[in-house]
Amino acid sequence: MSDFELRMKVRDYECDLQGIVNNANYQHYLEHARHEYLLSKGISFSDLHNRGIDAVVARIRMEFKVPLRSGDEFVCTLNVKKEDVRYVFMQNIYRASDRKLCLRAKVESVCVQNGELMMGSPEMDEMLFGEH
Repeated sequence: MSDFELRMKVRDYECDLQGIVNNANYQHYLEHARHEYLLSKGISFSDLHNRGIDAVVARIRMEFKVPLRSGDEFVCTLNVKKEDVRYVFMQNIYRASDRKLCLRAKVESVCVQNGELMMGSPEMDEMLFGEH
């Protein structure tokens, strides 16, 4: 079971000469899903940034399984947990037509305040996990 799911569709310009989605575009899909998830929880990157807090990606591991092609609809799923100072997003991308796993990713994010690493954001912890 996922904390969040977002359905999207591959656009022609996201594909390379082989007719499959270029690997860099998967990062865009993952990021868009994370941003939509955070917005659904009431977390605004611009509001945090205006207060000097920035959530930034520290590490991404992606495992490519089955390529997506132009016109494919897909679902990006997301689960999040906190490990020490990191917010860890476990994300999968499935082709919608057959729920075939196309990509598995682990995205680790941290918060910095005025350029200094934070132990996390109390506001994000409260909104994501109900913790103070």
